Amino acid sequence: MSDNGTSFPQIERAEDEERMMTPVSPSLRFEKALYREGVTSIVAVDEVGRGALAGPVAVGMVVIDTAVKRIPPGLRDSKLLPEPVRESLEPLCRRWAMHHAVGLATAAEVDALGIMRCLGLAGARALAQLEEQGAVVHDSTLILDGNYDYLNPALMRPARVVTRIKADRDCASVAAASVIAKVHRDRMMIVHDSEYPGYGWASNKGYSTPEHFAAIAELGPSALHRMTWLKQPALIDIPE
Repeated sequence: MSDNGTSFPQIERAEDEERMMTPVSPSLRFEKALYREGVTSIVAVDEVGRGALAGPVAVGMVVIDTAVKRIPPGLRDSKLLPEPVRESLEPLCRRWAMHHAVGLATAAEVDALGIMRCLGLAGARALAQLEEQGAVVHDSTLILDGNYDYLNPALMRPARVVTRIKADRDCASVAAASVIAKVHRDRMMIVHDSEYPGYGWASNKGYSTPEHFAAIAELGPSALHRMTWLKQPALIDIPE
C-alpha cells in the first residue's frame, strides 16, 4: 500500500518473490504491473545528494510511455555506475523518457527547512518543470524510491504516490530518473569546484571524504556547505 492509501494487491503479493530474486539490472516488471492494475501514466522519481556535505539535493523525474519502449542498454541505479558510464547513459535516458526534469533545493534551504522538506520542495519543482513541458502529471502514478512519501506534504494537490524500497535498483524508470538527476547534480558540483576551489568537489561532488573534511578544516566552510550537517555528523551519508 502507498502512503496515501493506494493499494495494488497483486503487485504487493509478488514483491517478496521479486526481492528474493534480487535482479542484477532493472526491468519494467513493476511498471507493467501497475498498468495492468489500471494505471495509465507513470512518473518515476529518485533523489540524489541527500547526504552530501555541500551542494543541493536533487530530485529527478521521468515520464515514461505507456507503450513501454526498450530499456537503455546498461541502465542501472546511478550509484552502481562509474561516472563515465553515467555520462554516456544520461542522454539515452533523456531520449527514452517522454519527459524528464530535475528539481533542486539549495544547501541554504536544507539548513533552513531540513532534508525531508527539501526533498519535497525539490520534487515539487521537478513536477512543475514536467507540467511546463506539457506532461499531464495530475492523473499520473508516481513511483517513489524508498519507503516514505516526502512529495505529498509539499504539493498543492494530492498525488497518487507508490513508494517502493530499492525502486532505483529494480525499476528501469526510476533508475533512469536517478541517472539523469545524478549527472545533473554532478555537473553542477564540477562547476562549483572552479568557483570554490580547494574542496575537491570535481571528484567528491560534495560528499564526505577525508580530503573534503581536511579542506573544510583548512579553508573553513563555503557558502555551499550545509552548516547543519557539519554540526551533526550523523546526518552524513556515504557517497552515492
